Amino acid sequence: MFELPDLQYSYDALEPYIDAKTMEIHHDKHHAGYTNNLNKLIENTYIKDKFIEDILSNISEQSIAVRNNAGGYYNHSLFWKIMSPDGGGEPEGELLQVVNDNFGFFDGFKDEFSKIANTHFGSGWVWLVIQNDKLIISSTSNQDNPLMDITEQKGFPILTLDVWEHAYYLKYQNKRADYVSAWWNVVNWKEVSNRFNNIK
Repeated sequence: MFELPDLQYSYDALEPYIDAKTMEIHHDKHHAGYTNNLNKLIENTYIKDKFIEDILSNISEQSIAVRNNAGGYYNHSLFWKIMSPDGGGEPEGELLQVVNDNFGFFDGFKDEFSKIANTHFGSGWVWLVIQNDKLIISSTSNQDNPLMDITEQKGFPILTLDVWEHAYYLKYQNKRADYVSAWWNVVNWKEVSNRFNNIK
């Protein structure tokens, strides 16, 4: 069974880029809801003791409800980790070199990622994933992610951005582009680099 992970920082730690009330509702209501629903759905099933990654990799065998809630649990758990009050700037070392190799230069990567985030229709997520020793940017709808066997662009996610309206609407209303621009100031490149180094 799965537990709601604690935030590694206070609700207001990402101010002024992400407001405290949004963080509180997002973590304590939305993420908690996905966690509780997932546990109820799998309580008496053969997947109740499996790792979340194993469930996601065979998600085509599960119901839409399990798919949505398992994705919601995993996606948010990663989202909190790749943000930090000490975030922003650029990655360093090998990750920066690989980003430059794949996208020309860091600002090129940032522009492409932001464009996909701003033009993604409806609710979903934007991802930076390792796919066959390359970095690619992709997006998924609802709570899908690149670990799922039903996803078109598969890979290991090292960075993600939540573009559901509940992630930004209290502060930014319909101005998703302002939210995306502000979010870069809290990206925890140390954690992203750790994920990159652990899988490459």
